[in-house]
Amino acid sequence: MENSELVVNNPLRALGLEEKSSGVQAMMGLVMARAGLGKTAILVQFALDCMLLGNKVLHVSIGEGIDKTRAWYDDILSLLTDGEKLESIPEIMKNRMIMTFKESSFSKALLEERLDDLVKQNIYKPECLIIDGYNFADNTKESLEGLRKFMNDRGLKMIWFSAVSHREDSRVSLDGVPAPCHEVDSLFETVLLIKPVGDAMKLEIVKCDSCKLDPGTTLMLDPSTMLIKKA
Repeated sequence: MENSELVVNNPLRALGLEEKSSGVQAMMGLVMARAGLGKTAILVQFALDCMLLGNKVLHVSIGEGIDKTRAWYDDILSLLTDGEKLESIPEIMKNRMIMTFKESSFSKALLEERLDDLVKQNIYKPECLIIDGYNFADNTKESLEGLRKFMNDRGLKMIWFSAVSHREDSRVSLDGVPAPCHEVDSLFETVLLIKPVGDAMKLEIVKCDSCKLDPGTTLMLDPSTMLIKKA
């Protein structure tokens, strides 16, 4: 199966963000939802698109094991390709590395050390970074700015974060970004919010500087797969 066929089949490309992964300007994005509502599934779709475009992805999983993270890639790729598994497409597989951290041990310094070791030994040099499970509530804006600087210093094209929002926390930024990210939303070019509405699941574009779709646009997600439903 050709890479181009797989790319076309990713409905998340409706956002038009694939051009950012091949450009020179770095982008930082955020996917928010309450716990257990599919943030990782959305991040993996972005990661697969980067991989299929020939970019190397480092998936940093905080608080989850490597097997569970691998399973997300297998499941999403299987949905996008009518049953294909990542292991059966080695030219795509080489574009992904998974790095796991315990919640208590993750820091920019440790991530920087481990990534620099990979690059210096000519083992792996990513262009896209996924950070799944970052604790926004217990980290400062300065910490996030440090990760932004880290991205620029290492020549990364794109970083995607996930963040857990809470129903009982009503704080929100002027752009509509909910807590705990309401005070750091200026650092992100793109913010997406997963919202359950009755039996439906929606993906709201809260903020997007480079989307084909305008902020405020809502896309429907298939709740069983977390793929965008095609019109």
